[in-house]
Amino acid sequence: MKTTTFLTVQILILLMVPLLSRAEGGKSQVPLADPYILLDGDTYYAYGTNDANGIRCYTSSDLRSWKYAGLALNKANTTEKQWFWAPEVYRIGGKYIMYFSANEHLFAATATSPKGPFKQVGTYQMNDLIGDEKCIDSHVFIDEDSTAYIFFVRFTDGNCIWQAKLADDFITPVAGTLRKCFAASQSWELKMGRVNEGPNVIKQGRRYYLTYSGNDYRSQDYAVGYATTTNIARSIWTKFTNNPILRRWDDLVGTGHHSLFYDKEGLLRIVFHAHNSTEEVHPRLMYIGTMEFRGSLLKMADEPIIRPEISTSVGVNNIPSEPQEPAIYNLAGQRLSKKAHGISISQSQGRTRKELRL
Repeated sequence: MKTTTFLTVQILILLMVPLLSRAEGGKSQVPLADPYILLDGDTYYAYGTNDANGIRCYTSSDLRSWKYAGLALNKANTTEKQWFWAPEVYRIGGKYIMYFSANEHLFAATATSPKGPFKQVGTYQMNDLIGDEKCIDSHVFIDEDSTAYIFFVRFTDGNCIWQAKLADDFITPVAGTLRKCFAASQSWELKMGRVNEGPNVIKQGRRYYLTYSGNDYRSQDYAVGYATTTNIARSIWTKFTNNPILRRWDDLVGTGHHSLFYDKEGLLRIVFHAHNSTEEVHPRLMYIGTMEFRGSLLKMADEPIIRPEISTSVGVNNIPSEPQEPAIYNLAGQRLSKKAHGISISQSQGRTRKELRL
């Protein structure tokens, strides 16, 4: 009897090993909701919703240990006074552009450093298309031919996702290109409210994937799904029938409002926020997972979730290596023989850079 019990315990432990390895455990120390991560050079920059005075920036070399770098955007450099939400930052040419929501309107700001200070450019970004109408959660996708599209949320049928083409300045919407992508329709999106928000677009082969969040962010079933198209300009999107692809992951609830990016090793990552705990929504915290394409399907990889820590250490400088030809990749992580027009990723001497070639 004792032998049987011992063997049963051993079997249970072996069965638990994959689960234990999958979840690193612990709570994130980075208090960012609606997070976005930019890889520029050898440094990751994280931005998100948190501060009443603007948009915070954190930096990291490994995605695990982060340092607070101050306010990248201070409200003193904007026309607005409240609700600074859901930022994204891109390096375009010799400057950085931040897209963000403030007071439930969309804006753009520019800086010469990813840490800022960013300063607002013009007034409401969507003013020429929808006037003073409220909208939030902007995301910019730049295609391989350098055509840029902005995706954002309007309150026209609950929270709906819309898109428009951007002019060559990557800021000004083009008249006549406003299109509705979709509204909440699948059962998992309707558990609390009528919400589709937090859009993000990635391209794999000829197919575009528009990932988004469903449900009210206060719901523990706030989650991530996606839709696809092969013609981004027409904006006819088909939702994946087996959505959501991220919900209540490991011990985390309220998992949503994310962005996708490739890390230094070429892995496709998803950064998202989750509730502070199963009892409290706020402050929402930043987590990082791994995604992968399996054929035409986009899925969460069975890898541990990174639970970021705050570091006060200075860090170690990289030792320069011998010069070498940079390795060039497209946004799908595929190696290229030479630089191509549009967005590409180059790696040289331990540094990774996202480049736009016109």
